[in-house]
Amino acid sequence: MSEVYGANNAYPPFDDAQVQQIDGYGTREMVAVGDRLFEPGQSYYDFFYLVSATVEVVGTSSSGDDVTIAVDGPGRFLGELNMLTGQATVLTANVVAAGEVIRVPASRFRELLDREVALSDIIFRALLARRNMMLSGAATQSVQLVGTSLSSDTLAIRTWLARSGIAHTWLDVEAGDGNAPTELRGFTSAELPVLVTPMQTVRSATVESVARALGMPGVQHPTAGTRVRDVIIVGGGPAGLAAAVYAASEGLDTMLLEATAIGGQAAASSRIENYLGFPAGISGADLTTRAMIQSQKFGAELVSPGGVRGIMVAGPHLGVTLADGVTVDARTVVIATGAAYRTLPLPRWTDFEGAGIYYAATKLEAEACAGAPVAVIGGANSAGQAALHLADSGSRVDLIVRGRDLRAGMSTYLADRIEEHPAITTRLGAEVTALHGDTYLEAITVRDAAGDEAQQSCRGLFCFIGAQPATQWCKGVLCDSKGFILTDSALPETVLQDSSWQTLDRRPLPFETSLPGVFAVGDVHAGSMKRVAAAVGEGASAVRSVHRSLAR
Repeated sequence: MSEVYGANNAYPPFDDAQVQQIDGYGTREMVAVGDRLFEPGQSYYDFFYLVSATVEVVGTSSSGDDVTIAVDGPGRFLGELNMLTGQATVLTANVVAAGEVIRVPASRFRELLDREVALSDIIFRALLARRNMMLSGAATQSVQLVGTSLSSDTLAIRTWLARSGIAHTWLDVEAGDGNAPTELRGFTSAELPVLVTPMQTVRSATVESVARALGMPGVQHPTAGTRVRDVIIVGGGPAGLAAAVYAASEGLDTMLLEATAIGGQAAASSRIENYLGFPAGISGADLTTRAMIQSQKFGAELVSPGGVRGIMVAGPHLGVTLADGVTVDARTVVIATGAAYRTLPLPRWTDFEGAGIYYAATKLEAEACAGAPVAVIGGANSAGQAALHLADSGSRVDLIVRGRDLRAGMSTYLADRIEEHPAITTRLGAEVTALHGDTYLEAITVRDAAGDEAQQSCRGLFCFIGAQPATQWCKGVLCDSKGFILTDSALPETVLQDSSWQTLDRRPLPFETSLPGVFAVGDVHAGSMKRVAAAVGEGASAVRSVHRSLAR
């Protein structure tokens, strides 16, 4: 799939028949030198095919000066992946040579993508390739995040930006980057993290304020109570994304709400090697990013951050209550909130979260440790992949496993690699008993199998000790004793005596919960396999039950 993102696909040629197809969805018009076809802050801007005009696409450098991103002439089209995602553009398109263009309004552009399959495939590949080029090119300068790698708030924003595929530049004040312009180094510590865009500067930034500043799609509150979605999916991990892809591709009005960053725990995996179709493996972030874009291609509405605090029956429909109290109506709901990371009951644990304690081992976290000694806690595949990734990134790694057998919870191929890796030391029957440091983690105390304790230097403690179901918010949906949601055949017969089920006069559908029309998939439901492939299958399969529920 790497060829999809190559520069050759970013500027594809169109033949006469394809230009005629574009013509059928737009109008021809003349543009003059100095005309601006789009500018920072616009979402879902029009699609422009350049018949004879030439346009310069301009970004903003870290010093505030204009920087040329591309010069597009006749035969090319303007646009980037935010034409599908709804993210506000941070670039400007200025006409530098007068001529003719075909303007396709944003709404008609969606129709073109839906109806003209071959043409849509070419355009979609070009949008993907351009986004990939932007992530490593001059366009990154148009959005700058200023902060410290020792801040959990900053890490949360960096994670969200990365998973959302937003090109940006990261400036770490702790690194003393001499190339950072004076005005960016001049923020006070109380103002960090700071987001700088062509539209505005956001001090004391949060994921929520960053999303708003970048114009990311959110729930439009004035219409929240009037538009009824066919399905609202709560949770943006593999199960939720699969449900969004299949629901949207089958024509359902689909909204996905994710409280933090889309991708879930799978996106935190540095490498997934047992997912069908990727014999060389794929990072969790790449897999979930592709799924996110795929769902948006089919028209799914993705909102992140979009926390949910409850589900209720709202007359003939279901109501999903958002974190800010607004209720969005839906005919069906799919719960795919997965599980929350488990922690150790140690003093100052929360103080060090994001400042030395991490629940993922992606490039961001590996860079934060910068080759310093680290420790990984856990004995499952996620812990093994994290240990290998960190070791390959230049850190000495202690893999701390409470059990006495590494292969008891880890695949043999991973255990073999870990035992052979010169930078990894496996400590069986061991546990972390104390944390040490001032504003960030500096050392840990480890108790070994013999009961002896010793303090050791540790710049990063990576925790992979399992998770608990994220179901505290969905009261009214029946769960088992461990908090996992019961579905279909696992529901007790007493539940089916409720008036809501008696009125329907049917048994629960596959993945349906105790609340009719509400389904649960992935790690959040009782009996799930806790594997990415299984979660994807459940998310896709649940859409069939959604259709059957809507048909009643």
